[in-house]
Amino acid sequence: MTRMTTFASPLLLGFDAMEKTLERIAKANDGYPPYNIERLAPDPSRNFVGGLRITLAVAGFSEDELDVTTEENQLIIRGRQTEQGERDYLHRGIAARQFQRMFVLADGMQVQAAVLKNGLLSVDIMRPEPERLVRKINISVSE
Repeated sequence: MTRMTTFASPLLLGFDAMEKTLERIAKANDGYPPYNIERLAPDPSRNFVGGLRITLAVAGFSEDELDVTTEENQLIIRGRQTEQGERDYLHRGIAARQFQRMFVLADGMQVQAAVLKNGLLSVDIMRPEPERLVRKINISVSE
């Protein structure tokens, strides 16, 4: 049985890597930690063209236990809590668990800042205005 994919159309050339990326991300993310993605409005007074803000709920993580990196076109946010010595818990509802959350960035998107405040990690991503490129292609005639 042949599997029909979203990117199988003959009009979508070179998108096979995108399909593999989408499949990998769908398997990797388990819902922890919860996050929001919001659109930031343009602000001409600051020469800010707009962008996105990803906010993750990382209560209990310190700055040293969080890592924000970009690899190729992916934003990767990792968290790893260390055990704080021997403790005698009567109830442990807050787990010291590690996580890795990945976001695929479109070409040209740039991470501007990452801020940890009140248990929320906010990562600002700028979407620069793309250059409009029009290129004339010469047609050669063979005789």
